Amino acid sequence: MTKKKVYTAINIQTPISQLILNGEKTIETRKYKIPEKYLGEEMLLMETPGKSEKFEARIIAIIRFDRCFQYKTKKEFYSETEQHQVTKDSIWAWKDGEKWGWDVKVIKKISPPLLLKNKRKGIVYTKDVTI
Repeated sequence: MTKKKVYTAINIQTPISQLILNGEKTIETRKYKIPEKYLGEEMLLMETPGKSEKFEARIIAIIRFDRCFQYKTKKEFYSETEQHQVTKDSIWAWKDGEKWGWDVKVIKKISPPLLLKNKRKGIVYTKDVTI
């Protein structure tokens, strides 16, 4: 019998979630730094549909964020487009304010994806998910 573990899940929209899962995106970008407590911690990748897809949010992988860093310039940010997959015409492009990078690594793919039944999902993080 497999021992169950409690995780925090981070919500990431498709198609970005698929880019992470397939190893094409190795830096997640946000307007804020990752909370320190999540650095180095295994987390669940909860794939969410965004506005264009029609499916229930689902767990697709166990991931880990190993490093968080701030981009100082747009030039620096766009020099790493291959790693973060954010182009200048993307809805996630750097417009104003700060831009942070989080090195992300897939620890284990979960197939088939797991649906969370009767679990209240947070906007960014969903806590206390047992798998």
